[in-house]
Amino acid sequence: MDAFFASIELLRYPQLKGLPVVIGGGRRKVDEALMAAQGERALRFIPVADFPLLEDYVGRGVITTATYAARQFGVGSAMGMMKAAKLCPQAIVLPVDFDEVRKYSRLFKSTITEIAPLMEDRGVDEVYIDFTDVPGGQREGGRVLARLIQKEIFEKTGLTCSVGVAPNKLLAKMASEFNKPKGISIVYEADLQEKIWPLHVRKINGIGPKSGEKLAALAIHTIGELAAREPAFLIRHFGKATGAWMHEAAWGRDERPVVTESEPVSISRETTFERDLHAVRDRAALGAIFTSLCEKLADDLQRKGYVAKTIGIKLRYDDFRIATRDQTIAYFTADPQTLRRVGGQCLKRVPLVRPLRLLGVRAGALAKLGSPEVLASNQAPALDGRAKAAPDSIANSTASLF
Repeated sequence: MDAFFASIELLRYPQLKGLPVVIGGGRRKVDEALMAAQGERALRFIPVADFPLLEDYVGRGVITTATYAARQFGVGSAMGMMKAAKLCPQAIVLPVDFDEVRKYSRLFKSTITEIAPLMEDRGVDEVYIDFTDVPGGQREGGRVLARLIQKEIFEKTGLTCSVGVAPNKLLAKMASEFNKPKGISIVYEADLQEKIWPLHVRKINGIGPKSGEKLAALAIHTIGELAAREPAFLIRHFGKATGAWMHEAAWGRDERPVVTESEPVSISRETTFERDLHAVRDRAALGAIFTSLCEKLADDLQRKGYVAKTIGIKLRYDDFRIATRDQTIAYFTADPQTLRRVGGQCLKRVPLVRPLRLLGVRAGALAKLGSPEVLASNQAPALDGRAKAAPDSIANSTASLF
């Protein structure tokens, strides 16, 4: 979907079309005041001058998405809003409305599955579609069906999307970025050298900043340069699995099928603080925040019907360095007290001398509640004793951690 979060807001505020707009953070007092001042007046009649500007933003929020008018100034997703304010101070700031996002996400996906049922959900704004066997799916290399999907989504939602069509998911992902917004890009196997190899290696989904820097140090900047290297060279520098995958990806090879149903690898909760918090000076506040995160994570697990054996934590320090730790226990759980206790043990294994910007907790090694592996694991005789001891353990670890 094209600038999904921002496009949803523009449906409500059409007067902002064509203007630089960023979406990020929660609803602030200034947003409440804006709504309160409207009375019975429809949202589309709010004067542009009344909206809060990025130059006045103060806080730790990050940009979820930005309109294309804002992106021209270098503003992008995951950028800190204070940093973005230096690039585009005149941008209008709107909070994320997750209820609206989920509503439109369900709507555009149901529209697709009416046309092409074999769809893999990749988040709120992205999917993979296999239309190999869809009637008419091969006409003009898939362009006809791509146009139909764009048309139906726009008619149902008022939103636009970009479609990349290719022999596999790896190339389709890259192609979907070629002609945004409202683009359709077709990549055949024979197009690899012309369309794919000139791209930067970071265009391969899965090569992040660190790998990109390491490749640059090896004088590998484009996908074509990556393809020219022998697998043994890449394996020597990146390890057997990653090196072999990089070579295959550079040659446009990807055997992953479109998966219509998949289990989550992990479920997490995290929060970025409005100000840096110190483990000693702000012990009580951090303890309360961590307990709340564990309770919310437990609610997420229970609502989705999962239990976990691995509990982990994530910290981001004031210098933006990240620390993670995890611990696997002998039984599955979705109990908030157990999550808090084991998470507290993980926190003891990280240095807490620097102020913290972010704190998070994660549940991994998931299994469905009631599955055979859960029933077998949780029949351990010591389970009840461990569970009953959890509240006291939490109290003890809280005092020592924060």
